[in-house]
Amino acid sequence: MRTDHWIITASLALKKSGVPTAHLDAMVLLGDATNQDKGWLLAHPESLLSPKQLAELQKSLQRRSNHEPLAYIRGKSEFFGHEFAVDKRVMEPRPETEDMVELLVEQCQQLEETALIVDVGTGSGALAISAKLALPQADVYALDVSADCLAVAQDNATRLRADIRLIESDLLARWNKNKTAITAILANLPYVPNDYPLNKAATYEPRLAIFGGTDGLDVYRRLFDQIEGLSRPPRLVLCESLELSHEALTLVAGVAGYRLETTRGLVQLFGRIEA
Repeated sequence: MRTDHWIITASLALKKSGVPTAHLDAMVLLGDATNQDKGWLLAHPESLLSPKQLAELQKSLQRRSNHEPLAYIRGKSEFFGHEFAVDKRVMEPRPETEDMVELLVEQCQQLEETALIVDVGTGSGALAISAKLALPQADVYALDVSADCLAVAQDNATRLRADIRLIESDLLARWNKNKTAITAILANLPYVPNDYPLNKAATYEPRLAIFGGTDGLDVYRRLFDQIEGLSRPPRLVLCESLELSHEALTLVAGVAGYRLETTRGLVQLFGRIEA
């Protein structure tokens, strides 16, 4: 079969299954199977697919037709200009979370001292690793309650040559309170209310990483409670949550001694209120 004919057939099948990005997804799957980029495929519509490539594409197409996330099918996802390995043990890193790294970099570039950054609930390690690669002089720790997540994060850190330190911990429970004061905490924690409707793709992701209680903020409340217990609370806390939860999360942070400094998309930057 010609590649252009496969694209037409695959796009129609995905569209019929209700996949909103049918043509784009078909192009991505074809690129992976042929090891060619979009430009080459468009310039060579007459190129033929081998029986092995067709078989691989058929399997991938069926999975995507069932709304399995493209990142799980491909085994990888791009975040902040880097390619991360992902599978069903972790959530796929989202483009909107890149705002957290951008805000962090803007804040840390103004510091004279070495930054100490703690990514709580690291998952694939995308935030911690991106922070380390953007701020090579910073000390970066990645914490997660799941050993499976930490295994994925370690693989990504090794492959991307990011010197981060990983700790298995329920939020900050195992953080050494006597360590140097934390400059910034990164927290992309479960924030979806339990009864919030999910799209079909999200049902493939770990529920533990998605739902955060009745209003979606239970895990953030525990985090800020732990922050209050630190002898040297962090200067900054960056959180991601639904926009409808921003006002409530600002109140949670306020009780712990933090005020909202800025908001960018889903991300809120909280600064410590000095006594």
